[in-house]
Amino acid sequence: MSPGLSELPDTERAVLADLAPSAKLVALVLAERGRMTQQQLADETLLSARTTRHALAELEDAGIVTSRTSFMDARQRLYSVAEDVATDRAEEPSVTHR
Repeated sequence: MSPGLSELPDTERAVLADLAPSAKLVALVLAERGRMTQQQLADETLLSARTTRHALAELEDAGIVTSRTSFMDARQRLYSVAEDVATDRAEEPSVTHR
C-alpha cells in the first residue's frame, strides 16, 4: 500500500481489503495524488465514470474517503482520503474544461 493508505487505522485498512479492486485503485490514487474530482479520478485510473462513481460511494460509505464541494466550481465535488481532509495536506486541483 502507499504511504497514505498505510497510515489508515487497522479497522479501515481491513474494510478497504474487502472492497472491490476498483475501490482500492481509487483509494490508492487519492492517497498518492490528494484531492481530485470524479472526472480526474476516472481519467487517472482509466475506469469508467460509472465504476468510479460506484467506487467513491463504497469508499465514502466505509469512511475511507470524504468529499466536499469544490470552491472553484460548485458543480463538482472533491474527494480525498479521510486523513487528507483532517490534515489539509492536499491542495485543490486545477479545473480543466474540455
